Amino acid sequence: MSEAPLHASRHHGFALHRVEGFSDAVFAFAVTLLVVSLEVPKSAQELFHTMWGFLAFGVCFAFLVLIWFDHHTFFKRYPLTDTTTLLLKMVLLFVVLLYVYPMKFLFTLLVNGLVLGHQVEAVKSVAEIKTLMVIYGLGFLTVNGVLFLMHFHAWRQRDALHLDQGECAELAGTLRRFLINGGVALLSILIARFTADNGLLAGWTYMLLAPFQTINGVLTRRRGKRAAHIAQA
Repeated sequence: MSEAPLHASRHHGFALHRVEGFSDAVFAFAVTLLVVSLEVPKSAQELFHTMWGFLAFGVCFAFLVLIWFDHHTFFKRYPLTDTTTLLLKMVLLFVVLLYVYPMKFLFTLLVNGLVLGHQVEAVKSVAEIKTLMVIYGLGFLTVNGVLFLMHFHAWRQRDALHLDQGECAELAGTLRRFLINGGVALLSILIARFTADNGLLAGWTYMLLAPFQTINGVLTRRRGKRAAHIAQA
């Protein structure tokens, strides 16, 4: 990609503006899908039950915000509007919309079963729980896989984007972050699919994200500081 289109996209990119506008609309629609099935409560008990349901909504909303933030940050730092980037972007938006209902269903079950202590009737067998964890894992894996491919494409375009060593170190850290997310999701899927786990271990597997991402964050900051020091020398 030549410098002129990149310069235009960075400062006056009408195409980039339209891409971001369309994406924001899709994410807004995804948030709407989280609450569109809610009905106006007809009694105090229904109101109390609905209000507890917003715990699950809050978790799902936070996940969507994190995905949106990664998407927004990507185009802010790497203003690419080539065919490959747009294709990967469309895949990401498609998966987000497809991911909404399984995510809402799973976290609603968790809130009702673990937080409220209600008897869960929506899932009737361990096999269904395991399948649900596989579906959730596939969504989590796909979202992070597409984000990884988008950032890897930016990595290949780093010279055209004029990224300095510090920016390259940060981009490398972001690539590792998506690989860690995808790796943990894949591990959870394998546990749910091929072991005697009842779904609990597959869920707790996602707790591995905290230590691994902390290590990756520390490593990324150190390499960024090292790159900045070299640039100043």
